Amino acid sequence: MTTPTVSSPAHAAPSAWALGWRALWRDWRAGELTVLVLAIALAVAALTAVGFFADRLAAGLQRDARQLLGGDVVLRSDHALPPVYEEQARALGLAVTRHLTFPTMARADDAQGGEARLVSLKAVADGYPLRGELRTATDVADTVGQAGPGVPPPGEAWVDAALLEVLGLRLGDPLWLGERSFRLTRLIVLEPDRGAGFLNFAPRVLIAEADLAATGLVQPASRIQYRLAVAGEESAVRRFEAWAAERLADSGERGVQIERFENGRPELQQTLRRAEQFLSLVALLAALLAAVAVAVAARQYALRHLDDCALLRVLGLAQGTMARAYLVTFGLAGLAAALVGTLVGYVVHFAFVGWLAALVQADLPAPGWGPVGLGLGVGLALMATFGLPPVLQLARVPPLRVIRRDVGQPRPMTLAVVGAGVVGFAALLFLASRDATLGAIAVGGFAAAVGLFAAVAWLALRALRVMVSEARAPRWLLLATRQLTARPAYAVVQVASLAVGLLALVLLVLLRTDLIDSWRRATPPDAPNRFVINIQPDQASAFRDHLAREGVARYDWYPMVRGRLVAINGAPVRPEQFAGDRAQRLVEREFNLSYSAEPPPHNPIAAGRWQREEAGAISIETGLAETLGLRLGDRLTFDIAGVSHEARITSLRKVDWASMHVNFFALYPVAAMPPDVPYTYIAAFRAPAREGFDRELLRLFPNVTNVDTSAAVAQVQRVLGQVIRAVEALFAFSLAAGVVVLLATVGATRAERERDFAVLRALGAPAALLRRMQRAELLGVGALAGALAAAVAVAVGWALARYVFDFAWRVSPWVPVAGTVAGAGLALLAGWWTLRGVLRAPVVQTLRRAAE
Repeated sequence: MTTPTVSSPAHAAPSAWALGWRALWRDWRAGELTVLVLAIALAVAALTAVGFFADRLAAGLQRDARQLLGGDVVLRSDHALPPVYEEQARALGLAVTRHLTFPTMARADDAQGGEARLVSLKAVADGYPLRGELRTATDVADTVGQAGPGVPPPGEAWVDAALLEVLGLRLGDPLWLGERSFRLTRLIVLEPDRGAGFLNFAPRVLIAEADLAATGLVQPASRIQYRLAVAGEESAVRRFEAWAAERLADSGERGVQIERFENGRPELQQTLRRAEQFLSLVALLAALLAAVAVAVAARQYALRHLDDCALLRVLGLAQGTMARAYLVTFGLAGLAAALVGTLVGYVVHFAFVGWLAALVQADLPAPGWGPVGLGLGVGLALMATFGLPPVLQLARVPPLRVIRRDVGQPRPMTLAVVGAGVVGFAALLFLASRDATLGAIAVGGFAAAVGLFAAVAWLALRALRVMVSEARAPRWLLLATRQLTARPAYAVVQVASLAVGLLALVLLVLLRTDLIDSWRRATPPDAPNRFVINIQPDQASAFRDHLAREGVARYDWYPMVRGRLVAINGAPVRPEQFAGDRAQRLVEREFNLSYSAEPPPHNPIAAGRWQREEAGAISIETGLAETLGLRLGDRLTFDIAGVSHEARITSLRKVDWASMHVNFFALYPVAAMPPDVPYTYIAAFRAPAREGFDRELLRLFPNVTNVDTSAAVAQVQRVLGQVIRAVEALFAFSLAAGVVVLLATVGATRAERERDFAVLRALGAPAALLRRMQRAELLGVGALAGALAAAVAVAVGWALARYVFDFAWRVSPWVPVAGTVAGAGLALLAGWWTLRGVLRAPVVQTLRRAAE
């Protein structure tokens, strides 16, 4: 920084604004503010990119939620709703439509082979859909389709293209549903209110509600889902919703739910929530890295300008004016960096929109101003909290420093000042994280890590001083040790800063590999895409032999038992005992139970223990236990085919219901059940790519139900790929911020190294010795920082995996070793880049500059 000129006493003293503006321009041209501005811009860009995307996504979901439901509010019921609901909706001036969905078998005509397949039949009434649009096509290759009426004409059926392939049919052919034949006329391309439940994995067949009675499929015991959708003015919709909720509460009618987007599409909400959490975490790490880089760079700025400020004090510049001038300089620099970062974040967020907005299949609205405010706030907070405190101390430099270089060194900031700044910055990061747990783990983990790093670094310096013997140690090692221990406080700051930067990088690498791999393992490329149920015991051997002949080696295979929960701890179970609607529905229906001597490999034991062949024991899924208030040791009685079977809960299992594996609420830890227990088998496997596999399977085993989940598996894997690409794109911001931290931390000692090396060279030390000394110091500091960073990254990663992303955390024991080696290598590389001219600087010039 060129020292600002101070006018003579005859002229008016320069204003703080003028001084600050001149200093900003000169320091920027001289490169004094590059690291500060770059670090802040990177952090703001990462945070605002996520903020703009999340803001647009939230607005788009709120706007288009009704399209995803097929109406403004939907009543879903397991029985036909009384006419009073539809009458009330029409009385309020609302549009109304209804439809019902249930599984059934669809059959090709005998002339086309007579093949049968499980389908999801949907019968729709006039007006469907009230929101969104149904798109259909007449060509399999048409993936866009045409919007048009949502109700098929009488006698016609619209189907998924997959059904034509499996039944060997073409458009125009007949399709039998029960006792009625329908002509296939169109293919369903997009169904706005189609959920992701197990039933919806089956191919869809759409017919008019008026044609349903002729099929004879609706019987008293049929498991049908009824839906009544309403749409209209917002106020009328809210009145209807309130009226329906009150009526359901007063009448005690069960099996009816009021659906909104928040509870109507949970699978979409979970995917988007995890995507936002991933992106928010990466952005938080970028901001934390930027804080370290700003703090280190600001301190070095202050050290370089001590003499300039002392000279300004001699020339009569007041402390207040100097302090205000630096406020102007760094305030404008922080504002400019925040504006640039916000602009970059706005541009980058379009990539996230392209990758992830397809999940809602809608154009997103323009973002609001919230992310802009967040970006400016974070940028200014970074500068105010970590940049200004050391710089403002320049205003207190005494004029005496002009003749005595030992006075006026920056003092450590008071805990009150540091604490207030850190709390404010942490609050902004919590706001940016949009998740209290994520923010607490990321911010709290890094705060604790800084203290740990500083303590361990101080202990390591003390140990190093004792362990390195002056009599036996090589000269280069002895000089490197003295270089570190001569200024222990600064060495501790250097190790801690470098370790924080490496912590973020190691954590990002672990998340990008182990955590994302854990997510991919839930739906690997060979994930099961066929679920076959109702396999009879006498068919088990032949069925498994058939899979072996087809090359299917890995598959889930479990017996399935139907049972109803009738008692808990000897007390009869009644639905009215439970407050939640889900709990009441669970105890009213039969459970799919199973048994196995070994626990399923994809069901980790969350509590208790699994004991092979333990009589009278049962294992329960954690979600069911929470819903019904069950605990370890409780006794459950199931009615299985009229016979009561009591068992004690000995373990709780964690089940991922989106894992595409066979899962059960309850499992007996035995290889066989008593002879009076009827059972069938269920299998889940990856079907061979051979055409005709499904037809042959149903021909050999005509009684089984074969559910094709290929489309659902492909969709989940595509979503994972989109999320991972977005995370990797934002990873570049954090990687850049990490590089800035490394360069700032290692380069912070450049001036001191130049002076020390100049003295040693003047005393005759050869350049080769000094190079070895410098490498030893960098390798030692980097290795210690890398080891500490790897150890803490494993702990923070485990906490994030368990409490935020809900994944199993598996870390290789080689992570600490790799972190140590990587830390040493990166520190050496950063040292070569920032310190490469230290040994080439002229000795006389360096010593003269140090003495000035």
